[in-house]
Amino acid sequence: MEAKEKESLFSVKNIKLITNPLNVDNPITVQVLGICSALAVTAKLKPAFVMAMSLVVVTAFSNLIISLIRNGIPPRIRIIVQLTVVATLVILVDQLLKAYVFDVSRQLSVFGGLIITNCILMGRLEAFAMANKPWQSFLDGIGNGLGYSWILLTLGFVRELFGSGTLWGYKIMPGAFYEFGYKNNGLIILPPMALILVGLIIWIQRSRTRELIDKS
Repeated sequence: MEAKEKESLFSVKNIKLITNPLNVDNPITVQVLGICSALAVTAKLKPAFVMAMSLVVVTAFSNLIISLIRNGIPPRIRIIVQLTVVATLVILVDQLLKAYVFDVSRQLSVFGGLIITNCILMGRLEAFAMANKPWQSFLDGIGNGLGYSWILLTLGFVRELFGSGTLWGYKIMPGAFYEFGYKNNGLIILPPMALILVGLIIWIQRSRTRELIDKS
């Protein structure tokens, strides 16, 4: 009985709910959702990381809660219920950030609160949580949050390293580079460069992933 239960919880189908959004169903590069925050909070790695982890938590638990109560939600007010659940979770996360990482909370500015309007959240609630069981919905939320996260962390890493010469606020570029004429690339920390980098990631991903080529 225990073996069957474990098999059902961590079946191949359930694992794919986590792994597919990392590549062939990525919310940013394939579904093209959540682009705005990807451009706005990735000039530095630390706020990108905090934003990514916040979205993972909110997406996973909002999916779980909506799935648990989906049969009792009147269809005409389902969007209002979904927004209420998401807003409550975002407020909790925002207050925790202000309490424990206030400097990062300030860097995120309004974008922390704007997780409420992130298209990934509402998309997963409508497309998945309203039609699936709690465990699968929870895994789907984690998967899509992680898919969003690795894009943000990649952008934050590249933009901070080459735009400011630092990572997580610590100087990484050796002083010798600057003595030979290296200069921090201020262009790379501007939002348009984030969009260009996302475009490059999409190009590389599609050229390497046959399944995405077939979908095109």
